[in-house]
Amino acid sequence: MDTAQWETARLDPTAVFRTPGELMARIDLSDAQKIELLRRWEYDARELEVAEEENMAGSGDDTDLLDEILNCLRQLEGGQK
Repeated sequence: MDTAQWETARLDPTAVFRTPGELMARIDLSDAQKIELLRRWEYDARELEVAEEENMAGSGDDTDLLDEILNCLRQLEGGQK
């Protein structure tokens, strides 16, 4: 992953990856980098959930996405213990 793509992903992981699984499949990223991107993605997904709860626009798939993100984080963080 080049520097520009990394910086884009750090700000908005969905601009580079379609799914958390796609991010996990990248062999050119360290576990620490994947965790950083997944944490950002988690933050964004939680913000979308709050917006939906306040009757703002949302995709409706945010809970499934958050579950997928959290599962990926558990896999990565479990390997670091």
